[in-house]
Amino acid sequence: MDERLSEGFYLEPTIYIQEDPKTRLCQEEIFGPVVTLIPFDTEEEALEIANDTEYGLNAVIWTENLTRAHRVSHHVRAGTIWVNCWFVRDLRAPFGGMKKSGIGREGGQYSIDFFTEAKNICIALK
Repeated sequence: MDERLSEGFYLEPTIYIQEDPKTRLCQEEIFGPVVTLIPFDTEEEALEIANDTEYGLNAVIWTENLTRAHRVSHHVRAGTIWVNCWFVRDLRAPFGGMKKSGIGREGGQYSIDFFTEAKNICIALK
């Protein structure tokens, strides 16, 4: 570990290979440098694993097959899906999760809607 980090709180990037997608590690959102790899045999099994959680903030799909990328992206229940990249973001595009991930959408016009509260005040003077 870098000596400059020895007195602070630092979590090294960690890769877990997990056979059971029902474990807590696979079912909860972890906001840190952690990735969990779950082996699968078929596209259908991969979709079942990806969608079998209460969360759906983001997903990443790695494939050389553009048709598969579109098909699988359509079926994954997550707010943002990156294909062959990660965290590429245009701030004008919507960002937010599904299910228990995130609240609403932000980015572009979505930010105005999300961060403002519309109000109507009617006053009858006579």
